Amino acid sequence: MTKPLRIDIISDVMCPWCIIGYRQLEQALEASGTDHEIHWHPFELNPQMPLEGQDMFEHISEKYGSTREQSLESRAQMAALGDDLGFDFQWTDESRMHNTFNTHQLLAWADTQGRKHDLKMALFTAHFTNRRNLSDDTVLADIAAEIGLDRDEAAAVLDDQRYADEVRKGEQFWQQQGISGVPAVVFDRQHLVTGAQGVDNYKSILTQLAELKE
Repeated sequence: MTKPLRIDIISDVMCPWCIIGYRQLEQALEASGTDHEIHWHPFELNPQMPLEGQDMFEHISEKYGSTREQSLESRAQMAALGDDLGFDFQWTDESRMHNTFNTHQLLAWADTQGRKHDLKMALFTAHFTNRRNLSDDTVLADIAAEIGLDRDEAAAVLDDQRYADEVRKGEQFWQQQGISGVPAVVFDRQHLVTGAQGVDNYKSILTQLAELKE
């Protein structure tokens, strides 16, 4: 019996291309019938982001030099891709970027409950579709509860920061591997693919990986 294909995904729930890339990969995996196991890893797009977050237009302008018109064009492009992939982007003029250090801690805890993937998907939806404030620990605990995790325990995890060191070490590990942007996907612990590649490209990658195992 061959082992499932190990897929390590380094991402941040603030990153729209991370959910787009994942949904593309998901479709490719389903189409190819590839036996696989996914492991999510932390990356903070904006580790210095203040707790109150920042207006999205303002943030994109400061970080990338994009005009409001360019940001709107980019949003429309991503929304169209999302529609094709069954993911609903709902940006508004009030959309904000948030600090995600606590979201990564909550994900680390969810991993001990066997629910990391489910929580990751819920957080993407909470941020991009429902525009919830992921800087707010109360909101994060609510989201955990909504997928069936213990809300009191989730709140305690965020309050005492018990997974802070684990998250920092995870972030540092992938930075030391040369990861400086997301999404970053590592197949079989050795083949790095960056950016959202598109369904067809992911299918091609999976085919090549399968041939290497023959």
